[in-house]
Amino acid sequence: MKMYCISFTDRGEQLAERLSEEFGAHSDRCNRPVGYKEWTKKAFEEADTIVYVGACGIAVRAIAPYVVSKVTDPAVIVIDECGEFVISLLSGHLGGANDMARRIASFLGSVPVITTATDRNDVFAVDEWSKRQNAIVLEPPKIKLVSSKILDGKDISVKTGFDMKGELPEHVVLAEQNTDCADIEFDVRETSAKPLHIVPRIVHLGIGCRKGTPEVAIEQAFAAFKQKTGLIERSVVRCASIDLKAGEPGLKEFCEFHGWNFDTYSAEELSAAEGEFESSEFVKKTTGVDNVCERSAVISSGGTLLTGKFAHEGVTFAAAVEPYFPDWRWKDE
Repeated sequence: MKMYCISFTDRGEQLAERLSEEFGAHSDRCNRPVGYKEWTKKAFEEADTIVYVGACGIAVRAIAPYVVSKVTDPAVIVIDECGEFVISLLSGHLGGANDMARRIASFLGSVPVITTATDRNDVFAVDEWSKRQNAIVLEPPKIKLVSSKILDGKDISVKTGFDMKGELPEHVVLAEQNTDCADIEFDVRETSAKPLHIVPRIVHLGIGCRKGTPEVAIEQAFAAFKQKTGLIERSVVRCASIDLKAGEPGLKEFCEFHGWNFDTYSAEELSAAEGEFESSEFVKKTTGVDNVCERSAVISSGGTLLTGKFAHEGVTFAAAVEPYFPDWRWKDE
């Protein structure tokens, strides 16, 4: 977490310095050397959490030009200079402003001011839940459709292939696996276009390719792989292959384009992977191990194979998932 804090008075500055000591915040005083508008522009680019020790009106005018989406906007919090109220102003759920406001209020002995409807009514908040499950909301505009049903006292249905721990929250029911009528689908693969998709970020890709394979060919193979398996791209967190491919330009460009780290392993390391894998004598003769994509996915994830080897025009893909233990937590107990 990267917190930026700005104050406007001597008293406010003292409070900001306390936040700096407790939360590691970068603290500035307005007009020393820049004004709050210029400061806000930089904070929006660099910080996860922005704190204004001052009036709400100042904060609203400052952030107005930079507010884009609840998915990308940082958490914005306002604290009066007396430290009596800590207000979650922007990105309460996905940005974490509500949780941080509570943490700051607890530290200062203040009153947290939380205005999101699900929090005020103490009902299941799907965006809070997804964040606590290391997952992302694929279609943020659909959040309000789900939340509205719960706030109206209706049940929402969740379709998932995971073994969920804990008790189901009030107004949340499990949907059958073969249904296309769930309100939420919680998975790394898409089986229906209708629901709100909550996607755990736990997938590691294993990749193999011929020497000199261009990035465009790998991208085309990946598109075919997603279509075949239903894998949701945003579930992927890393890619892996054999060390012979460490300098392969096409692979490196593919991973850089998607923002994924690219790890490589020796044939000996890949041979030690646990599990059953598709074996190829040609691959073994070429690389020293009978399978690259499946084994590298498993080694990278430290978990289990999700999809077997998929081949397309000389490129192979496989996917594995990290050890993952989701539950129904959506708030602190």
